[in-house]
Amino acid sequence: MSDDTIPITPEGYELLTAELKNLKEVERPQVILDIAEARAHGDLKENAEYHAARERQGFVEARIKELDGSLSRAKVIDFRGQNIDQVRIGAYVTVTDEESGEEKTFRIVGDLEADIENNKLSLSSPIAKALMGKSTDDFVEVKVPKGTVEYVISEIKY
Repeated sequence: MSDDTIPITPEGYELLTAELKNLKEVERPQVILDIAEARAHGDLKENAEYHAARERQGFVEARIKELDGSLSRAKVIDFRGQNIDQVRIGAYVTVTDEESGEEKTFRIVGDLEADIENNKLSLSSPIAKALMGKSTDDFVEVKVPKGTVEYVISEIKY
């Protein structure tokens, strides 16, 4: 994979494509209407609605540009339905913490779709890097800011 390519799961690609469509077809036109309405109120120097709408326009346009660029370089990687016994992008990996016995399930995803609150780990995160290429029952040591965490992989699903 070249350095310009951005790996992404099929679900991540769909979500980001839907977000881009919403920004272009809903958010952008609404911001334009908001700016026009705020302009109609008169003096722009002291018009908070106008300044807020212009700021919102900047955020919307920046996100559109970011998504357009990223999605144009995205490479959808899909291992669903294949018999793979190693951790790859898109895998749901259940691990057991060796110290506490606590089980956790992570989804390995591309950088664009990472969301730690939903246990979606970026390929470039320390935990995902340590898990990549490993199989069920493998022992994994992960260096984290607090020290080292030791996991055993108990299940891999796609």
